[in-house]
Amino acid sequence: MNFGEKVKNARIAKNWSQSDLAKQAGISLRTIQNYESGERLPKKKETYAKLADVLEIEENTLLDENASFVLKAYEEYGDTAMDQARKLVSDVKALWAGGRMDPEDMDIMMQAMQEAYWDAKKKNRKYAGK
Repeated sequence: MNFGEKVKNARIAKNWSQSDLAKQAGISLRTIQNYESGERLPKKKETYAKLADVLEIEENTLLDENASFVLKAYEEYGDTAMDQARKLVSDVKALWAGGRMDPEDMDIMMQAMQEAYWDAKKKNRKYAGK
């Protein structure tokens, strides 16, 4: 389950509308809609904490490995890196859409790809400013 689905499920469990969640969290309705549709992820770890607090769930529930990867890319290298990281996650998920790979093997593959991404960023740091 991705971040948006987790937010939506927790919101529905509280019997709240998207507007209710937006008001409670102090986040715009459009942003909540973008989160739930999967169009956006929060750019700051504090947003995950705020949503978890308002939804009365553990922050780690919202932060999966892929969300952490995208968030770290933003924190380290800015918007462009975040977009690249999000695209990498999306493209890899598309490769696995057929469901023929064992989930454990998928996790190992995703971790290897993330490590390759970070290695490339470190080697090309002079080209990867914020």
